[in-house]
Formats: sequence, C-alpha cells, structure tokens
Amino acid sequence: QVRLVESGGGLVQAGGSLRLSCAASGRTFSNYAMGWFRQAPGKEREFVAGIRRSGTTTYYADSVKGRFTISRDNAKNSVYLQMNSLKPDDAAMYYCSADLAPDISDGSTWSPYGIAYWGKGTLVTVSS
Repeated sequence: QVRLVESGGGLVQAGGSLRLSCAASGRTFSNYAMGWFRQAPGKEREFVAGIRRSGTTTYYADSVKGRFTISRDNAKNSVYLQMNSLKPDDAAMYYCSADLAPDISDGSTWSPYGIAYWGKGTLVTVSS
C-alpha cells in the first residue's frame, strides 16, 4: 500500500503563488506515476497535472498550463505542484495520486477513475 500526505495548502490572494507537496511512503516511489487532482464544492474531481515515474514527461490540464508546474524528487519520495498566478477558480481541495499506469486520454488528461492511491487532500483558497 502507498500512503500519500499532502501539505502546502492555504489562503492566497488572486495572482499569488503556493507550492504543494506530497510525501509518499509504503512502496517504491519511483515505480509510480504521480498526479494532482482537485475538487471544488458541487463539482467532479478533475485532473490538474501528472508526471511519469522518470520525471521526464509531464501533463497539464488546459486550465492550468503555463501557470502550474509539477515536479518530483524520487530520492525524497516526494512530488510537488508549484502554482503561480492563482485565480479564484483554482480554489479547491487538491489531492495527490499514485498509480502504476494511469488512464490517459486525449494525449494529456488523466482520468480520476481507477487511480490506485489517494491522499486526503490539502485545501487551497484563493481570495479575489
């Protein structure tokens, strides 16, 4: 079993930045593709960013491309999400995910269904 713990969420003004972290334990971290998803009240969980186990290939939702950056440090069993130019629409609970083979469609988007492991989430609030 893989255990995931997110941190770094908080309150930020529109246009500001936050850096989310996800610490993994329990299995060989480098074997897993890692991702970030978010869910706002009344909405479905949506894909934000993903990174392959090697760290050489990344994926982003169109809504965050150019503003968010996903990275990983396999030596530290951690994955990060740098969020810049935050907008009120970015406010949500952000979840870290781990999967050996995530379902990827349209060349970039990861489906939240079938993801093997989830963290409990970290809350991001953006004031306008």
